[in-house]
Amino acid sequence: MINAVGVPKSLLLLGGASEIALAIAEELLASGSLAVTLAARPGPARDAAAKRLEGKGAKVRAVDFEATDFASHPKTIGAAFEAGDVDVSVVAFAVLGDAEENWQDQAKAVELAQVNYTASLSVGVLLGEQIKRQGHGRIIALSSVAGERVRRANFVYGSSKAGFDGFYLGLGEALAEHGGKVTVVRPGQVRTKLSAGHPPAPLTVDPQDVAKAAVAGMRAGKEIVWVPFAFRLVMSVFRHLPRAVFRKLPV
Repeated sequence: MINAVGVPKSLLLLGGASEIALAIAEELLASGSLAVTLAARPGPARDAAAKRLEGKGAKVRAVDFEATDFASHPKTIGAAFEAGDVDVSVVAFAVLGDAEENWQDQAKAVELAQVNYTASLSVGVLLGEQIKRQGHGRIIALSSVAGERVRRANFVYGSSKAGFDGFYLGLGEALAEHGGKVTVVRPGQVRTKLSAGHPPAPLTVDPQDVAKAAVAGMRAGKEIVWVPFAFRLVMSVFRHLPRAVFRKLPV
């Protein structure tokens, strides 16, 4: 269980090879020992992630996770919790794709929606069941500023993150009476493999920046964390712009 100063003893990373998820694990490891469950596809990326965290002092175990194999999710989440309570779960898997291809290729659009929204909802419901059972637990849900107000530039991805964002905020409210808390993290562009090849955007940050803000927000009991914080001010303006003005913005 998380102690009085916000230090957990156990962590589940859904999307265990995610650069942001691993940075969150390392941020938590800076405060003490941690048992980490990596939920990811078997392979070199998961193996490298386990080695990286073990090098930081974590006790690591792995469970198989395939985002779009929805029928397998109960088994995955069950395996993650079978060793005992999980203090913090991080939902950190997503696909970005090419924005112009996404809205013109039905298969790619459906895959993106299934990974970013349907799979995230699927594991979120299962995490909620486990949190209710154990009477405590926190979820860090990695959303995006793209979901705050969906833009033409990446509206398929943005719409999937809007759904993700709404679901996890609602889940946090539903779990509050059962000892659960959810922190939705809204970064802008992050320098990761996911964004490689995409034009640099204003206020781009590193995975470590997201991790520090996410952990601090979780410890403070925040429902929403913006990374960087300046995005909260930017989006408060964007949210109220008339569509005729909003659609003309260059970013």
